[in-house]
Amino acid sequence: YNYKENMYTVDIDEQQFAIKPMNCPGSLIYYNFKPHSYKEFPMKIAELGRVHRHELSGALHGLMRVRAFTQDDAHIFMLPEQIKDQIKGVVDLIDRVYKTFGFEYHLELSTRPENSIGSDEEWEAAENGLREALEELNLPYILNEGDGAFYGPKIDFHLRDCLGRTWQCGTIQLDMQLPQRFDITYIGQDGEKHRPVMIHRVAFGSIERFIGILIEHYAGKFPVWLAPTQVRILPISDKYNDYANEIKKALFDKEIRVEIDDRAEKTGFKIREAQLQKIPYMLIVGEKEAAEKTVSVRSRDNGEIGSISLNEFIANVSEEVKSRKNVIQD
Repeated sequence: YNYKENMYTVDIDEQQFAIKPMNCPGSLIYYNFKPHSYKEFPMKIAELGRVHRHELSGALHGLMRVRAFTQDDAHIFMLPEQIKDQIKGVVDLIDRVYKTFGFEYHLELSTRPENSIGSDEEWEAAENGLREALEELNLPYILNEGDGAFYGPKIDFHLRDCLGRTWQCGTIQLDMQLPQRFDITYIGQDGEKHRPVMIHRVAFGSIERFIGILIEHYAGKFPVWLAPTQVRILPISDKYNDYANEIKKALFDKEIRVEIDDRAEKTGFKIREAQLQKIPYMLIVGEKEAAEKTVSVRSRDNGEIGSISLNEFIANVSEEVKSRKNVIQD
């Protein structure tokens, strides 16, 4: 009822069905497969789930806002006294994810909307739980009144890209309502049934949106550790394809993402194309390199580097990948 206008529905044999708009019910149904004890908490259930939402056509925007996307959902079931510690843990997780990719972000605390379910007391307790967790972490936040989910308040993470635009991705939602609607319980220390508290959390939010933000943030010029192809080998003629394949195997064995451009094209053409495709490193292979077991290295960002041994190149790239350097260059 509270989300029906955003769902795709169809009537089959006089019964209404809907394409899944969110992953939450699946976690609750899974929880109910068997009885649970307080000793099992916090219980964490994760799912990379495909969801479909009927967004207005005017709101659609490339990969940033789509009608079908994949969420990195997790649902954490816990005791009331575990709320603050679990929220802190999720905040730390999302912070580490965004820092890994080199993003800055700000936080917004969204409170009870008009179409909410639940009592005033439950909403007050839930909002206070989120607020106190943020304050204990000394994290500044913007209060976004009335923008919570219909079942609970939330903390939203808004990424800032290289152009200064912000995108809402990660979220932490505290929920005391869906556990009631799905009648989930646990056996407490007193031997009686009690209702657990539930947290919904995503770090990327929409995998598609996050990829779109990454592409725009780096203008397609991904750092080495993130680039889909890290190295492209360019043999100057077919005579050096065997050595090019030796190099490819050596790089592949060190978990470096590599490919060979062995087309019958001029080397300058291959270099320009690799540069346009923003490949971090190009290895030009000819007679001298094959004889000396070296590689002539060209960097996407720094141009010609010169001839070095294959082992030295592998060591340099491996170290660059390991450090996860996230410098955005003009």
